[in-house]
Amino acid sequence: MKKKEKHLGIRIDNDLHAKLKSLSDYEGRSINGEILYLIRQAIMAHEKEHGPLQSET
Repeated sequence: MKKKEKHLGIRIDNDLHAKLKSLSDYEGRSINGEILYLIRQAIMAHEKEHGPLQSET
């Protein structure tokens, strides 16, 4: 059985949202896709420097 995906709601100001929208448009991603991409990049950079992080899966 597939595990249910988690939902994360965040609050951001209008300027940051506009910049994120511009970035995601430029990269050809949805805002959600861009946020996931940026989170994955941050985690990979952290793990490269500090070693693997644990996950609950």
